[in-house]
Amino acid sequence: HRTTFPQSVPLVVWTLHMSVARPPPTTSYRIRGGMRRTVYLMLVALTTLFAMSLLYAAYASGGLTPLEILLLFLYAVLISWIASSFWSASVGFWLLFTRYDYFARRRTAVANDATPLPDSARTAILMPVYNEDPDRVYAGVRAIWQSLQATGESGVFDFFVLSDTRDINTLVREECEWQRACEDMDAHGRIFYRNRKNNTGRKCGNVADFVERWGERYRYMIVLDADSIMAGDTLVRMVRMMEANPDTALIQAPPVPVNHKTLFARILQFASSAYGPIFTAGAGFWQLGSSNFWGHNAIIRVTAFAAHCGLPDLPGREPFGGQILSHDFVEAAMLRRAGWRVWLAYELKGSYEELPPTLIDYAKRDRRWCEGNLQHTRLITARGMHPVSRLHFAMGVMSYLSSPLWMLFILLTGVDAYIQAQTIPVYFFSNRIEPVWPASFTIELKIVLIFTLAMLFLPKLMALIVIASSRTQRRSFGGIVRASISAVLETLFSILLAPVLMLFQTRFIWAILMRRTVGWPAQERHDHRTRFSEAVAAHGVQTLIGLAAGLISYFYVPDYFWWFSPVVCGVLLSVPLSMISSSSQLGRITQNIGLFITPAEQQSVEVLDAFKTALADTSARATNTCNALLSPYAHALHMALLPNEILNRRQLHYLQGLLYKVMDEGLESLSTHEARDLFSQEPSLRELHYWLWSTQSTDTLVQSQRCQAALSKSEQPNAARI
Repeated sequence: HRTTFPQSVPLVVWTLHMSVARPPPTTSYRIRGGMRRTVYLMLVALTTLFAMSLLYAAYASGGLTPLEILLLFLYAVLISWIASSFWSASVGFWLLFTRYDYFARRRTAVANDATPLPDSARTAILMPVYNEDPDRVYAGVRAIWQSLQATGESGVFDFFVLSDTRDINTLVREECEWQRACEDMDAHGRIFYRNRKNNTGRKCGNVADFVERWGERYRYMIVLDADSIMAGDTLVRMVRMMEANPDTALIQAPPVPVNHKTLFARILQFASSAYGPIFTAGAGFWQLGSSNFWGHNAIIRVTAFAAHCGLPDLPGREPFGGQILSHDFVEAAMLRRAGWRVWLAYELKGSYEELPPTLIDYAKRDRRWCEGNLQHTRLITARGMHPVSRLHFAMGVMSYLSSPLWMLFILLTGVDAYIQAQTIPVYFFSNRIEPVWPASFTIELKIVLIFTLAMLFLPKLMALIVIASSRTQRRSFGGIVRASISAVLETLFSILLAPVLMLFQTRFIWAILMRRTVGWPAQERHDHRTRFSEAVAAHGVQTLIGLAAGLISYFYVPDYFWWFSPVVCGVLLSVPLSMISSSSQLGRITQNIGLFITPAEQQSVEVLDAFKTALADTSARATNTCNALLSPYAHALHMALLPNEILNRRQLHYLQGLLYKVMDEGLESLSTHEARDLFSQEPSLRELHYWLWSTQSTDTLVQSQRCQAALSKSEQPNAARI
């Protein structure tokens, strides 16, 4: 390896080459990571300065007004954000196109080791759930477990479904589906289920509870989401990577969106599958061992997590205070602060997740993420954090703060255009005979626009080049022609969608500043069509804003209107865009004609096929609250899973009052909290069960629509088995 700088090669190119080539034994990760981050930040800074110089040239000759100074500042912030994404994609493109990165190759070589995993590498697979559809949850559990068994390495893995579900109907269905899964796959003692009585701390509290109770039995834990699916060989490879890197606390496998059929979801699935790899590869390039945690589809060293990832409550009240919502960023930062390495293994395949099926569902999830990320403004300056961790916090905040900044920039640009339109040019000064023509900076402004758009859309072209460079890749996307057409249509859809998301996120930030919080709502994961009333409720105000902005710009600043028209069109079309994109029928039509094809659709993936089969089987069954009361099987199972608690007289009297309430007014009279209390205690549930079977009141309860539906779906073999 050359250690001197060759004069014929540009400095940036040489530094880039040296940061990717195999390092000498004496070169540490810290030095290598510093080199890569230096190159990355230098490229971002130079790009920002170049764009700023163009805009400054358009403003500076006549003197800068306060409004123009503010526009320059906003543009500097926004263009640096765009440049950071652009250069991550550019470096990722270079890595994937050349197919060489020393660290990625070393991780891959370790992962492909055929040596059996040692018994000491025991790994727990955690799936925290909160009011999720049990059919979907256990279809994923079955698919992952079967895929693990096919690897021959399932002996070191155990599966934990960690439930925080509050809804009693869903809770009982979770229990029954867990029992069936254990019986069907002979996995008793390998697949575990528990439901917390108090769901303090949300998901991070759920995982923390596991670590405190059972963490000492395992060296690693793989954290999933309720919609996560991971191939067995991918799980085994992640354990091998951790075994080979004792200084590593976390390895993140980038998940690929799959399974949904709505047009909205299929477009996003295509975009993530096509463009995502170059962005994740670029992020892995400059982050190295200081990468981030995405909250799921990652393996974690339990001892490191237990020692350093206890999350405190932030001082003050929500949304900026209280429990930390976006805990994943913080946990990665705390591990890095303690000296552990956190890797983004962008080369790992076989990691999947599901996206929200509609635009409105996507915005609901964004609202929760927005609140969590804005909390990180208080952690950027936390003591002892690694500089890259501070950068992760800042980028997470900027991912949502950029929307109101873009909206402010667009509004101020319109105001500046109006002021310029009202200015009467002066052609003759003093005693000059010749006219002095006003300077025109149209060329400079067009260059600024072209430069900005190039950084936004060139990564899509880079991704298509990567796809075209491999025959396997071309086939997996339905051919380069169809992939290119899909990319063009996706770009048009993104142009229309961008102003809608900008208004959504601006409203979210305003609500958070007004101290309004959203809590922890469950996500909608099933394909469904957005009704007209839902679309109007979500986008009606946006449409009025777009109409007003379009009319004002058209009548008062007509020259600016045509530059502003893409934003206006996206907002005006938000209602039909939301409704049309939620159509599963249109999604299937585009799939049939070969548009928005992803590798997961084009190629058979065993774990995904197993998931679809298991989902079809479990969807034919259902268990409800009334089964826990009337079905001996479901009742016995629920009773067996209840914790043993000693109740005082006050608690016993409270439960007795709930029993009388049910006897007099029916189950529907109970609130969610009361139903939870009644079904969480063995004495009250046993007495209610006996009362229903020993009196004629069963007929009264069965008349309710909910109980009638539950009884019609209950399984007779289960009762007979008891």
